[in-house]
Amino acid sequence: MKAFSRLALVAALVAAPFSVPALAQDAKPAAPAAATSNTLTAFAAASMKNALDEIDAAYAAKSGHTVVASYAASSVLAKQIEQGAPADAFISADTAWMDYGIKNETINASTRTDLLGNSIVLIAPKDSKIGTVEIKQGFDLAKLAGDGRIATGDVASVPVGKYAKAALEKLGSWKDSEPKFAMAESVRAALTLVSRGEAALGIVYSTDAKVDPGVKIVGTFPADSHPPIIYPVAATATAKQGTADYLDFLKTSAAKTIFEKYGFSYLIKPTS
Repeated sequence: MKAFSRLALVAALVAAPFSVPALAQDAKPAAPAAATSNTLTAFAAASMKNALDEIDAAYAAKSGHTVVASYAASSVLAKQIEQGAPADAFISADTAWMDYGIKNETINASTRTDLLGNSIVLIAPKDSKIGTVEIKQGFDLAKLAGDGRIATGDVASVPVGKYAKAALEKLGSWKDSEPKFAMAESVRAALTLVSRGEAALGIVYSTDAKVDPGVKIVGTFPADSHPPIIYPVAATATAKQGTADYLDFLKTSAAKTIFEKYGFSYLIKPTS
């Protein structure tokens, strides 16, 4: 890749269009956005932003309690909670990072619910000449990308990247395509790279692809090519008292309707 393209990739990552806490594992805990008794802080996977913003607004209108959400990769959020970041609720894009929090006693295990499901898709810039492709065993992703890059989350830590690598390994496509990957700090950062044309292809959640008009879905990964995509929710060990009410709202029919509008699958029976 030419130096200019490398710089453009970095710029796209830095300018990802949503607020995230510090990204390094040893980052300082995020400062509280509003420390009042009527304010809750939710740390949520980046892929949830559009849906959860709407749900939080609905919850505020119903309860009078404001929810301030911080969005980033689940790995970053779990480690920030471990370091003492002032979060009341954690919503992860995979079970592993929720398990991490429970193991380290920063998450209240008794409040955990596996709430949502998702799928991963292959995307391209909206004006790309790449058409619909069938993703199956032996799928030649490297050839499809040509001289371009493939964006996804860091395959070592970011859930979408972990799902992507697992799928490509099972399909026999990882070895050849690995050198072409541009690893991003979150799924939304990967989405931005494709939307801006800095990557020829990307692997993101279907819910992310649907909210960005700058990309198009060119293929969907078979559900059996990767571990089930599950979003667990729970209160942190230091959560404010009102957190239970917020988590209960996420389990209602009103929340279900919003989540499904954005393409998430709802894994539980609504409580009301």
